[in-house]
Amino acid sequence: MAKKIKDTDYLAISARIKAMETGLLTRERMEQVLEARTDEEAVKILQECGYPELDARSPEAMDAALSAAREATLSDLADGAPDPRYIDIFKLKYDYHNIKAVLKAQAMNTSPDSMLMDMGRVPAAELKEAVLSGRLDELPESLAAAAAEARDVLDSTRDPQLSDVALDRRFYQEMAAVAEQTGSAFLEGYVKIQIDAANLRALVRTLRMGKGGEFLKTVLLEGGGISADAVAAAGSSGALQELYGPTALQAAAEAGAEALRGGPLTDFEKLCDDAVGEYLAGARFVPFGEAPLLGYLAARETEYTNIRILLMGRGAGLPAGVIRSRLRSGCV
Repeated sequence: MAKKIKDTDYLAISARIKAMETGLLTRERMEQVLEARTDEEAVKILQECGYPELDARSPEAMDAALSAAREATLSDLADGAPDPRYIDIFKLKYDYHNIKAVLKAQAMNTSPDSMLMDMGRVPAAELKEAVLSGRLDELPESLAAAAAEARDVLDSTRDPQLSDVALDRRFYQEMAAVAEQTGSAFLEGYVKIQIDAANLRALVRTLRMGKGGEFLKTVLLEGGGISADAVAAAGSSGALQELYGPTALQAAAEAGAEALRGGPLTDFEKLCDDAVGEYLAGARFVPFGEAPLLGYLAARETEYTNIRILLMGRGAGLPAGVIRSRLRSGCV
Protein backbone atom coordinates (compact mmCIF):
# COMPACT_ATOMS: atom_id res chain seq x y z
CA MET A 1 0.00 0.00 0.00
CA ALA A 2 1.32 3.43 -0.93
CA LYS A 3 2.24 5.70 1.92
CA LYS A 4 -0.45 8.27 2.60
CA ILE A 5 0.77 11.80 1.95
CA LYS A 6 0.17 14.25 4.80
CA ASP A 7 0.07 18.06 4.80
CA THR A 8 3.32 18.08 6.72
CA ASP A 9 5.04 16.32 3.81
CA TYR A 10 4.67 19.64 2.01
CA LEU A 11 6.54 21.69 4.61
CA ALA A 12 9.73 22.04 2.56
CA ILE A 13 8.09 22.82 -0.78
CA SER A 14 5.54 25.15 0.86
CA ALA A 15 8.38 27.18 2.39
CA ARG A 16 10.09 27.28 -1.00
CA ILE A 17 6.90 28.43 -2.71
CA LYS A 18 6.46 31.25 -0.20
CA ALA A 19 9.91 32.47 -1.25
CA MET A 20 9.14 32.01 -4.95
CA GLU A 21 5.93 34.02 -4.64
CA THR A 22 8.04 37.14 -4.21
CA GLY A 23 9.04 36.74 -7.86
CA LEU A 24 5.49 36.81 -9.18
CA LEU A 25 4.51 39.71 -11.40
CA THR A 26 2.76 42.17 -9.11
CA ARG A 27 0.06 44.64 -10.11
CA GLU A 28 2.65 47.40 -9.74
CA ARG A 29 5.00 45.63 -12.15
CA MET A 30 2.19 45.12 -14.65
CA GLU A 31 1.41 48.83 -14.45
CA GLN A 32 5.06 49.57 -15.21
CA VAL A 33 4.90 47.32 -18.29
CA LEU A 34 1.63 48.94 -19.31
CA GLU A 35 2.94 52.49 -18.94
CA ALA A 36 6.42 51.88 -20.38
CA ARG A 37 7.33 54.45 -23.01
CA THR A 38 8.65 51.87 -25.48
CA ASP A 39 8.17 48.18 -26.15
CA GLU A 40 11.86 47.65 -25.42
CA GLU A 41 11.41 49.21 -21.97
CA ALA A 42 8.38 46.99 -21.32
CA VAL A 43 10.34 43.86 -22.25
CA LYS A 44 13.25 44.94 -20.05
CA ILE A 45 10.92 45.15 -17.03
CA LEU A 46 9.81 41.56 -17.66
CA GLN A 47 13.43 40.46 -18.05
CA GLU A 48 14.11 41.89 -14.60
CA CYS A 49 11.38 39.50 -13.39
CA GLY A 50 13.25 36.54 -14.86
CA TYR A 51 11.62 36.25 -18.27
CA PRO A 52 13.55 35.92 -21.54
CA GLU A 53 13.31 38.60 -24.21
CA LEU A 54 9.73 38.59 -25.49
CA ASP A 55 8.69 40.12 -28.80
CA ALA A 56 4.99 40.70 -29.49
CA ARG A 57 5.83 41.19 -33.17
CA SER A 58 6.50 37.45 -33.27
CA PRO A 59 3.59 35.86 -31.36
CA GLU A 60 4.74 32.29 -32.05
CA ALA A 61 8.21 32.97 -30.66
CA MET A 62 6.71 34.77 -27.67
CA ASP A 63 4.36 31.87 -26.96
CA ALA A 64 7.25 29.43 -27.26
CA ALA A 65 9.29 31.45 -24.76
CA LEU A 66 6.39 31.60 -22.30
CA SER A 67 5.82 27.86 -22.75
CA ALA A 68 9.48 27.19 -21.99
CA ALA A 69 9.24 29.31 -18.82
CA ARG A 70 6.13 27.40 -17.81
CA GLU A 71 7.78 24.03 -18.40
CA ALA A 72 10.80 25.09 -16.37
CA THR A 73 8.55 26.01 -13.44
CA LEU A 74 6.63 22.72 -13.57
CA SER A 75 9.83 20.70 -13.86
CA ASP A 76 11.44 22.61 -11.01
CA LEU A 77 8.54 22.04 -8.63
CA ALA A 78 7.94 18.44 -9.72
CA ASP A 79 11.23 17.46 -8.08
CA GLY A 80 9.98 18.51 -4.64
CA ALA A 81 6.26 17.74 -4.89
CA PRO A 82 5.30 14.69 -2.77
CA ASP A 83 2.44 13.88 -5.18
CA PRO A 84 3.10 14.41 -8.92
CA ARG A 85 -0.64 14.55 -9.65
CA TYR A 86 -0.70 18.17 -8.44
CA ILE A 87 1.76 18.99 -11.22
CA ASP A 88 -0.03 16.88 -13.82
CA ILE A 89 -3.35 18.63 -13.17
CA PHE A 90 -1.88 21.68 -14.93
CA LYS A 91 -0.78 19.59 -17.93
CA LEU A 92 -4.06 17.81 -18.61
CA LYS A 93 -5.66 20.52 -20.71
CA TYR A 94 -2.80 20.48 -23.21
CA ASP A 95 -3.18 16.75 -23.84
CA TYR A 96 -6.86 17.29 -24.66
CA HIS A 97 -6.10 20.39 -26.75
CA ASN A 98 -3.62 18.37 -28.78
CA ILE A 99 -6.15 15.60 -29.44
CA LYS A 100 -8.58 18.24 -30.74
CA ALA A 101 -5.88 19.67 -33.01
CA VAL A 102 -4.86 16.28 -34.43
CA LEU A 103 -8.41 15.10 -35.10
CA LYS A 104 -9.44 18.34 -36.79
CA ALA A 105 -6.30 18.43 -38.93
CA GLN A 106 -6.81 14.81 -39.93
CA ALA A 107 -10.40 15.54 -40.96
CA MET A 108 -9.20 18.47 -43.07
CA ASN A 109 -6.20 16.55 -44.45
CA THR A 110 -3.74 19.12 -43.10
CA SER A 111 -0.88 19.08 -40.61
CA PRO A 112 -1.68 19.79 -36.94
CA ASP A 113 1.90 20.81 -36.09
CA SER A 114 1.29 24.56 -35.88
CA MET A 115 -1.55 23.98 -33.40
CA LEU A 116 0.18 21.48 -31.12
CA MET A 117 1.39 22.59 -27.69
CA ASP A 118 4.15 20.51 -26.15
CA MET A 119 3.14 21.15 -22.55
CA GLY A 120 1.06 18.10 -21.65
CA ARG A 121 1.85 14.85 -19.88
CA VAL A 122 2.38 13.16 -23.25
CA PRO A 123 4.91 14.72 -25.67
CA ALA A 124 2.97 16.31 -28.52
CA ALA A 125 4.80 14.29 -31.20
CA GLU A 126 4.03 11.00 -29.44
CA LEU A 127 0.37 11.91 -28.98
CA LYS A 128 0.08 12.95 -32.63
CA GLU A 129 1.57 9.66 -33.82
CA ALA A 130 -0.63 7.56 -31.53
CA VAL A 131 -3.83 9.29 -32.68
CA LEU A 132 -2.97 9.32 -36.39
CA SER A 133 -1.84 5.69 -36.40
CA GLY A 134 -4.75 4.50 -34.29
CA ARG A 135 -2.37 3.06 -31.68
CA LEU A 136 -4.30 4.61 -28.83
CA ASP A 137 -3.09 1.95 -26.40
CA GLU A 138 0.19 3.89 -26.33
CA LEU A 139 -1.61 6.71 -24.49
CA PRO A 140 -2.79 6.82 -20.86
CA GLU A 141 -6.05 4.87 -20.57
CA SER A 142 -8.29 7.87 -19.90
CA LEU A 143 -6.75 9.84 -22.76
CA ALA A 144 -7.07 6.92 -25.14
CA ALA A 145 -10.77 6.53 -24.31
CA ALA A 146 -11.32 10.26 -24.83
CA ALA A 147 -9.58 10.22 -28.23
CA ALA A 148 -11.56 7.18 -29.35
CA GLU A 149 -14.89 8.74 -28.35
CA ALA A 150 -14.07 12.09 -29.99
CA ARG A 151 -13.04 10.36 -33.22
CA ASP A 152 -16.28 8.34 -33.25
CA VAL A 153 -18.32 11.51 -32.73
CA LEU A 154 -16.46 13.32 -35.50
CA ASP A 155 -16.78 10.38 -37.90
CA SER A 156 -20.52 9.97 -37.27
CA THR A 157 -21.58 13.63 -37.15
CA ARG A 158 -18.84 15.46 -39.13
CA ASP A 159 -19.30 18.18 -36.51
CA PRO A 160 -16.00 19.32 -34.88
CA GLN A 161 -17.93 21.21 -32.20
CA LEU A 162 -19.59 18.03 -30.94
CA SER A 163 -16.22 16.26 -30.97
CA ASP A 164 -14.78 19.11 -28.87
CA VAL A 165 -17.71 18.81 -26.45
CA ALA A 166 -16.95 15.11 -25.97
CA LEU A 167 -13.29 15.90 -25.24
CA ASP A 168 -14.17 18.73 -22.86
CA ARG A 169 -16.47 16.40 -20.93
CA ARG A 170 -13.73 13.79 -20.67
CA PHE A 171 -11.21 16.45 -19.60
CA TYR A 172 -13.30 17.66 -16.68
CA GLN A 173 -14.18 14.09 -15.71
CA GLU A 174 -10.49 13.25 -15.52
CA MET A 175 -9.74 16.37 -13.51
CA ALA A 176 -12.52 15.47 -11.07
CA ALA A 177 -11.26 11.89 -10.81
CA VAL A 178 -7.70 13.06 -10.07
CA ALA A 179 -8.99 15.45 -7.41
CA GLU A 180 -11.02 12.70 -5.77
CA GLN A 181 -8.08 10.29 -5.84
CA THR A 182 -5.80 12.79 -4.11
CA GLY A 183 -8.36 13.40 -1.36
CA SER A 184 -7.65 17.14 -1.57
CA ALA A 185 -10.71 19.23 -0.71
CA PHE A 186 -8.92 22.29 -2.10
CA LEU A 187 -8.32 20.60 -5.47
CA GLU A 188 -11.90 19.31 -5.57
CA GLY A 189 -13.11 22.87 -5.01
CA TYR A 190 -10.86 24.08 -7.83
CA VAL A 191 -12.36 21.55 -10.24
CA LYS A 192 -15.91 22.41 -9.17
CA ILE A 193 -15.53 26.14 -9.77
CA GLN A 194 -13.88 25.45 -13.14
CA ILE A 195 -16.88 23.32 -14.14
CA ASP A 196 -19.28 26.01 -12.89
CA ALA A 197 -17.44 28.63 -14.95
CA ALA A 198 -17.43 26.35 -18.02
CA ASN A 199 -21.19 25.78 -17.68
CA LEU A 200 -21.89 29.49 -17.31
CA ARG A 201 -19.85 30.15 -20.46
CA ALA A 202 -21.74 27.40 -22.29
CA LEU A 203 -25.06 28.87 -21.18
CA VAL A 204 -24.28 32.39 -22.34
CA ARG A 205 -22.71 31.30 -25.64
CA THR A 206 -25.59 28.95 -26.44
CA LEU A 207 -28.22 31.60 -25.80
CA ARG A 208 -26.27 34.20 -27.80
CA MET A 209 -26.14 31.81 -30.74
CA GLY A 210 -29.88 31.32 -30.51
CA LYS A 211 -29.62 27.59 -29.91
CA GLY A 212 -32.25 25.85 -27.81
CA GLY A 213 -32.36 24.06 -24.51
CA GLU A 214 -31.78 20.62 -26.03
CA PHE A 215 -28.43 21.71 -27.45
CA LEU A 216 -27.54 23.34 -24.13
CA LYS A 217 -28.10 20.06 -22.28
CA THR A 218 -25.59 18.36 -24.57
CA VAL A 219 -22.78 20.78 -23.69
CA LEU A 220 -23.33 21.19 -19.94
CA LEU A 221 -21.02 19.34 -17.59
CA GLU A 222 -21.76 17.43 -14.40
CA GLY A 223 -19.67 17.79 -11.27
CA GLY A 224 -19.89 21.50 -10.51
CA GLY A 225 -21.21 23.19 -7.42
CA ILE A 226 -24.34 24.03 -9.43
CA SER A 227 -26.07 21.10 -11.12
CA ALA A 228 -26.29 20.96 -14.91
CA ASP A 229 -30.08 20.69 -14.58
CA ALA A 230 -30.22 23.95 -12.63
CA VAL A 231 -28.11 25.68 -15.29
CA ALA A 232 -30.37 24.36 -18.05
CA ALA A 233 -33.43 25.57 -16.16
CA ALA A 234 -31.89 29.03 -15.79
CA GLY A 235 -31.33 29.06 -19.54
CA SER A 236 -35.03 28.44 -20.11
CA SER A 237 -36.30 30.89 -17.50
CA GLY A 238 -33.68 33.60 -17.89
CA ALA A 239 -32.97 33.45 -14.14
CA LEU A 240 -29.23 33.69 -14.69
CA GLN A 241 -28.43 36.20 -11.97
CA GLU A 242 -30.70 34.52 -9.44
CA LEU A 243 -28.94 31.16 -9.89
CA TYR A 244 -25.42 32.53 -9.57
CA GLY A 245 -26.18 35.35 -7.12
CA PRO A 246 -25.00 33.47 -4.00
CA THR A 247 -21.85 32.13 -5.69
CA ALA A 248 -18.34 33.30 -6.60
CA LEU A 249 -19.59 33.69 -10.18
CA GLN A 250 -22.11 36.42 -9.32
CA ALA A 251 -20.22 39.20 -11.14
CA ALA A 252 -19.61 36.94 -14.15
CA ALA A 253 -23.33 36.07 -14.31
CA GLU A 254 -24.25 39.76 -14.25
CA ALA A 255 -21.82 40.38 -17.12
CA GLY A 256 -23.27 37.34 -18.89
CA ALA A 257 -26.77 38.74 -18.59
CA GLU A 258 -25.49 41.99 -20.09
CA ALA A 259 -23.83 40.06 -22.93
CA LEU A 260 -27.18 38.41 -23.68
CA ARG A 261 -28.65 41.89 -24.09
CA GLY A 262 -26.04 42.64 -26.76
CA GLY A 263 -23.10 43.65 -24.57
CA PRO A 264 -19.52 42.49 -25.19
CA LEU A 265 -18.31 39.04 -24.20
CA THR A 266 -14.87 40.32 -23.18
CA ASP A 267 -15.83 41.39 -19.66
CA PHE A 268 -17.87 38.24 -19.15
CA GLU A 269 -15.00 35.94 -20.11
CA LYS A 270 -12.60 37.84 -17.88
CA LEU A 271 -14.91 37.65 -14.87
CA CYS A 272 -15.32 33.88 -15.33
CA ASP A 273 -11.53 33.53 -15.21
CA ASP A 274 -11.32 35.91 -12.25
CA ALA A 275 -13.73 33.81 -10.18
CA VAL A 276 -11.47 30.78 -10.61
CA GLY A 277 -8.41 32.92 -9.88
CA GLU A 278 -9.92 34.32 -6.70
CA TYR A 279 -10.66 30.82 -5.43
CA LEU A 280 -7.04 29.82 -5.94
CA ALA A 281 -5.80 33.03 -4.36
CA GLY A 282 -7.13 31.66 -1.08
CA ALA A 283 -4.16 29.30 -1.05
CA ARG A 284 -1.99 32.20 0.10
CA PHE A 285 -3.55 31.95 3.53
CA VAL A 286 -2.75 28.23 3.92
CA PRO A 287 0.62 27.74 5.68
CA PHE A 288 1.50 24.37 4.12
CA GLY A 289 0.03 21.47 2.20
CA GLU A 290 -0.93 21.03 -1.43
CA ALA A 291 -2.95 24.29 -1.57
CA PRO A 292 0.08 26.65 -1.73
CA LEU A 293 1.55 24.54 -4.55
CA LEU A 294 -1.70 24.61 -6.53
CA GLY A 295 -2.20 28.30 -5.86
CA TYR A 296 1.32 29.20 -6.98
CA LEU A 297 1.10 27.21 -10.21
CA ALA A 298 -2.28 28.77 -10.99
CA ALA A 299 -0.89 32.25 -10.30
CA ARG A 300 1.89 31.53 -12.78
CA GLU A 301 -0.68 30.42 -15.36
CA THR A 302 -2.52 33.71 -14.88
CA GLU A 303 0.76 35.58 -15.11
CA TYR A 304 1.58 34.07 -18.52
CA THR A 305 -1.89 35.07 -19.75
CA ASN A 306 -1.45 38.62 -18.47
CA ILE A 307 1.99 39.01 -20.04
CA ARG A 308 0.53 38.04 -23.39
CA ILE A 309 -2.38 40.47 -22.94
CA LEU A 310 0.04 43.27 -22.01
CA LEU A 311 2.49 42.78 -24.86
CA MET A 312 -0.04 41.96 -27.57
CA GLY A 313 -2.22 44.87 -26.46
CA ARG A 314 0.72 47.27 -26.58
CA GLY A 315 1.75 45.88 -29.97
CA ALA A 316 -1.77 46.48 -31.31
CA GLY A 317 -1.74 50.06 -30.03
CA LEU A 318 -4.67 49.54 -27.65
CA PRO A 319 -5.27 52.25 -25.04
CA ALA A 320 -3.87 51.45 -21.59
CA GLY A 321 -7.35 51.43 -20.09
CA VAL A 322 -8.56 48.77 -22.51
CA ILE A 323 -5.55 46.55 -21.83
CA ARG A 324 -5.92 47.05 -18.08
CA SER A 325 -9.57 45.99 -18.21
CA ARG A 326 -8.58 42.68 -19.81
CA LEU A 327 -5.97 41.66 -17.25
CA ARG A 328 -6.95 38.63 -15.17
CA SER A 329 -6.94 38.69 -11.39
CA GLY A 330 -5.23 36.01 -9.37
CA CYS A 331 -1.76 37.56 -9.36
CA VAL A 332 -0.23 39.10 -6.26
